[in-house]
Amino acid sequence: MMYGLLKPAIFALDPERAHRASIRALGLLPDRPVPAFDTRLGQEVAGLHFPSPVGLAAGYDKDAEAHSAMLGFGFGFVEVGTLTPRPQAGNPKPRLFRLVEDRAVINRMGFNNGGQEAAARRLAKRDRKRGLVGINVGANKDSEDRIADYAAGVERMAPLADYLTINISSPNTPGLRQLQDEGALRDLLQAVGGARGDNGPPVFLKVAPDLEADDPERIARVAIDEGVNALIVANTTIDRPDSLKSKQRGEAGGLSGRPLGKKALAALRAFRAASGGQIPLIAAGGIESGADAEARIRAGASLIQIYSAFVYRGPGLAMRIAGDLAQRMEEEGVASIADWVGSE
Repeated sequence: MMYGLLKPAIFALDPERAHRASIRALGLLPDRPVPAFDTRLGQEVAGLHFPSPVGLAAGYDKDAEAHSAMLGFGFGFVEVGTLTPRPQAGNPKPRLFRLVEDRAVINRMGFNNGGQEAAARRLAKRDRKRGLVGINVGANKDSEDRIADYAAGVERMAPLADYLTINISSPNTPGLRQLQDEGALRDLLQAVGGARGDNGPPVFLKVAPDLEADDPERIARVAIDEGVNALIVANTTIDRPDSLKSKQRGEAGGLSGRPLGKKALAALRAFRAASGGQIPLIAAGGIESGADAEARIRAGASLIQIYSAFVYRGPGLAMRIAGDLAQRMEEEGVASIADWVGSE
């Protein structure tokens, strides 16, 4: 209710200014207690216990400033970043656009962040008992060796992370998605594996939804071969569905939110079929309700992540989705969320 009252004032602000204001506001407030989840929602994924399958995707808490607060709003896990080895300003403004009529967002942020060292100082102080925090790492735009950037990021952030995400799927850093090509991907994951070491945290790989027919099988095969612990499917899309109504629909960048839902679900099903359940999948893109979350889980996702829907529906969305899932499980007599995974 509170978010509903504040939303008109928030949406009157430039989207990026509103985003920064929300981060600053969270920093001024005491952390809420972490809620207790229905035990049926808990499961083990990649050797970690996730108390709820509903997580916050990377992009909101870019610089690891609000992860503790977001765990208090009922996210089962929070992913910070994307963080690059060196600070970078990102792309020129304006670079973030609300498509209100479509409940969507277009961004071309370009990995704007204060760098891994600044974030590491904050993360070193976190109370790890509050919940799981993943760290999403990327390469600097002007890097001469992007694979080396990822390896450096993994080495630096591994001691601070419950899991690491390798983000090679943003459309806003030129040439980044080329790292999804088979040879480059294998070289990258081998470098990341060496940097993580034998006792490092699990490594997840975030992929794009804009795929050729053979991409899921090829990417899944390389990921499994190189010991990746989970795939996040998927990042934003460069496609523009004909259904878009907002006047900002022609802005360049990655589209997220409700219009991404069908494409992201199709990508998830393709990776599930390609991997045969050999690697856990995390669904992202266009999830805004308990029904959406259930559909992704039944299609093969062990976990889900939200961000754009959180912008439109408020920070209580994570708990509402978790509650909806628990209610559906109660109605169906399902003992564990894991029993739903891939059941469609």
